[in-house]
Amino acid sequence: MLLRLFPIIPFGSRRAGRLVERNVWVYRHGWLIIFSGFFEPLFYLLGIGFGLGKLVGSVNGLTYAQFVAPALLATAAMNGAIYDSTFNMFFKLKFAKTYDAVLSTPLGVGDIAVGEVAWALIRGTLYSLGFMVVIFMLGLALSPWALLAVPAAMLIGFAAAAIGTSCTTFIRKWQDFDMVFVVTLPLFLFSATFFPITAYPDAIRILVEFTPLYRGVHLIRGLTTGQIEPMLLVDCLYLIVLGLIGLAIVSRRLKFLLLK
Repeated sequence: MLLRLFPIIPFGSRRAGRLVERNVWVYRHGWLIIFSGFFEPLFYLLGIGFGLGKLVGSVNGLTYAQFVAPALLATAAMNGAIYDSTFNMFFKLKFAKTYDAVLSTPLGVGDIAVGEVAWALIRGTLYSLGFMVVIFMLGLALSPWALLAVPAAMLIGFAAAAIGTSCTTFIRKWQDFDMVFVVTLPLFLFSATFFPITAYPDAIRILVEFTPLYRGVHLIRGLTTGQIEPMLLVDCLYLIVLGLIGLAIVSRRLKFLLLK
């Protein structure tokens, strides 16, 4: 079934880059807005990682700040991708009618899907880069493998951007965005962000292990702490497949919405 979906997506399309270029042009005087979501996980790291960490002590042989930092890096990547792939895309789709204008150019529906996912991924990557610099400056990266944490965060951003854009195509009004917080807040709190996954009962633990943010947290935590294991490859594959599924869905949904 997936093989029938993927051919409609023009991977590597140069035309999709034009949409990314348009977004860069729009934000050329508002880059502070781009970085606004970066500060939330940073404040959590400083306030909880170091503040509450003094009371918690060590977790799985790590200081609390070392344990929390990679999870907040994964959260930063997700936040950056989600902001643009949901609220901003909805405005362009339903109110600004940006994509109707785009379709009057040589760009097609597939180019719009790839371009918007790519732009959301770029925003998530910028958050990740900034947060990774903070992690290195604070000495929270314990392994040379931590250099791969940013590419790993890009996989999280890709999955979040693709799923975010696909969900946005089903949203009809602004009030529906309450559901975005209903999903992202539990992901943030319960994806082994602030405590080990072993704290859950078995049934809940298995459910959490299937969530995308937990797979991202597990991947980045393994890289920053040097706990390299085969399961990290499973994390990568999971995020890639989830992103491809989301990209296929948004391509088909945009075709239905814009070409009907």
